Amino acid sequence: MKQLDARGLSCPEPVVMLQKAMAAKENAYEIIVDNTASRENVTRYAKHQGYEVQCTEKAGEYTLSITK
Repeated sequence: MKQLDARGLSCPEPVVMLQKAMAAKENAYEIIVDNTASRENVTRYAKHQGYEVQCTEKAGEYTLSITK
């Protein structure tokens, strides 16, 4: 599983980071973001690419588990 840390980044940077990581065609990714706009945009992008997304929130940070 590829892990990405996008805390402190504003959109579209987290989406671009995930897009580049997805070039490796892995089955699972985990990305941490710290704002709702990034959470929504990363989720939308991952679902559009055919992945399922599960989100957990802790102390204002969102961990998105993205799986095929």
